[in-house]
Amino acid sequence: MFALKLQGRVAIVTGGARGIGKAIAAEFTKEGAKVVLIDIAEEELTKTAEELGRYGEVISIKTDVSKVDEIQRAVQEVIRRYGRVDILVNNAGIFSRSSLEELTEESWDRIMKVNLTSAVMFSREVVKYMKDQGFGKIINMASLAGQVGGIYAGVDYAVSKAGLICLTKSLARRLAKYNILVNAVAPGVIESPMTAPWPEEVKAGFIQKIPLGRLGRPEDVAKVVLFLASDDSNYITGQIINVDGGISIGP
Repeated sequence: MFALKLQGRVAIVTGGARGIGKAIAAEFTKEGAKVVLIDIAEEELTKTAEELGRYGEVISIKTDVSKVDEIQRAVQEVIRRYGRVDILVNNAGIFSRSSLEELTEESWDRIMKVNLTSAVMFSREVVKYMKDQGFGKIINMASLAGQVGGIYAGVDYAVSKAGLICLTKSLARRLAKYNILVNAVAPGVIESPMTAPWPEEVKAGFIQKIPLGRLGRPEDVAKVVLFLASDDSNYITGQIINVDGGISIGP
């Protein structure tokens, strides 16, 4: 009988109610982790927790990740329940197509709070416990947009994801001495609730540019996140792993 990769680990997955976050939570649960789903969509959150509960232990905490006090409350609830946190996946995010001319201060702040500041604050809150444990894994959900400036994505979205890439490297450098490993996964165009509203001609245009000739699936990303969360990646930190069908290598 094979040992489960995350047996006994406690994992937080933000934006875990659907899409890539849900797929990550499913992989973690199947591999023995106790999974805490964080999301603002209460109905979907409850439904996903019930669905994934057939694989193992899953709880949900409704949280607005744009509010620091709610982040603190969520982490405290995890500690109260489990006494530790081993894995943090900063997956929560919202999409934007805003051009520079269309940006407002309010829309900019909203994207940054959800996509970038939430990752900083969740990391800040869990690291204190990971340091005491002498172990931790933080995985940030970056994007192809954060590396190329956005092809279809807006300026604000691309900048928020670029910030996650820098955050990953900065934390990896500072936390390695505590045996806390920090990496990022950068998806390309994935079939998910985020890309579902995109026009079909836009998706077809991307497919023509992707060497593998298809859009990615949430499971394609989740498998890589599972690898980074497991002991199979214990000598990897500060890395950005592209999961994009090869589009980032260019034409």
